[in-house]
Amino acid sequence: MWDDLALFSEVARQGSLTAAAERLGSSPATLSRRMKALEASLGRPLFLHGRQGYALTSEGRELLRRTERMEAAAADITEWRDRPRGKRRVRISAGTWTAMILSRHLTAFWDASCDWVPEFLQCELDMDIARREIDIGIRNRRPDQPWLAGRKTASVHFAAYGKTPDVAGWIGAAGDRANTPSGRWTEAHHGDDIVTRANEAQLGMAMAQAGVGRMVLPTFIGDHTAGLIRLGAPIEDLTSEEWLVCHHEGRHDPAIRQALTALAQFLSSDGRTKAA
Repeated sequence: MWDDLALFSEVARQGSLTAAAERLGSSPATLSRRMKALEASLGRPLFLHGRQGYALTSEGRELLRRTERMEAAAADITEWRDRPRGKRRVRISAGTWTAMILSRHLTAFWDASCDWVPEFLQCELDMDIARREIDIGIRNRRPDQPWLAGRKTASVHFAAYGKTPDVAGWIGAAGDRANTPSGRWTEAHHGDDIVTRANEAQLGMAMAQAGVGRMVLPTFIGDHTAGLIRLGAPIEDLTSEEWLVCHHEGRHDPAIRQALTALAQFLSSDGRTKAA
C-alpha cells in the first residue's frame, strides 16, 4: 500500500493522470488501475472522476494531508541520512539568469561563517519541493499548493536585446527553455523570424552578442551585459512576480529560515541590479 499512497500523492498534486504519469515515468492506464485498486482497498472514494480531471473528494483531501506528512517525514530521514557531517546544505533551484546572479555574487548574502551551505541547482522547470528534491525554489509565480509557503521578492521585467538596432532575426529557445514564458512569447510573436534556437540560455546570449539575432532577456541581465543594447520597451506580457518558495514545514528549519532571509534581502533590494 505504501507505493500506492506515493502514487496517489502525485496524482492528487498534478490533478490528472497524464501529468502524474509524465512525472513518474509510468502510464495513465497503469495509474488509473492503481488508483481504483487503492480506492477499493480503502473503501473510500478519493477522486471525482469526470470533466474536473482527477479532482479530490473530501476523503481524498484528508488522505493527501496524511500522505504529505508521510512524505515529509521520509524526506527528512533521507536528508538526515545523506547529510554530510558539518553545516546544513540548503538546496536552491532557480532559472539560468537568477542562478547566475546568485552564484556570481554569493558573498553579497552568504559567507563561510553562516550556519548553512548553499547548493545551487539551475533548472528551467520546477523541481519537486514536496519530495524534497530541493529546499528552496525561486519561481515566477505565487505558490498555489497548500503545502508550500511563499514570499514575494521582486517584479522581473523582460525586453529584447541585440548587438545593434538593425538586427532583424530572433534567437528562439529549444529543449526545456522552449517552455519558459520568454521562449513561448518569442515563438508566438516572432516564430517566422527565428534564425536559430538554443537550449542553453547562455548560448543564445552569446549568439545575440555576436549579432546573430535578437533575444529576450530579463532586464537585470540584458541591461548590464557587454555587447548588447535594449531594442525596445519592456515586454508587458512577460512581466512577472518573483517568489521564494519552500515547504511549509521546511521553513521552520533554522538553516532554511536563514537562507530564506538572506536570499530575500538580496533579491528584494537593488543589490541584484548593482551586482549584475
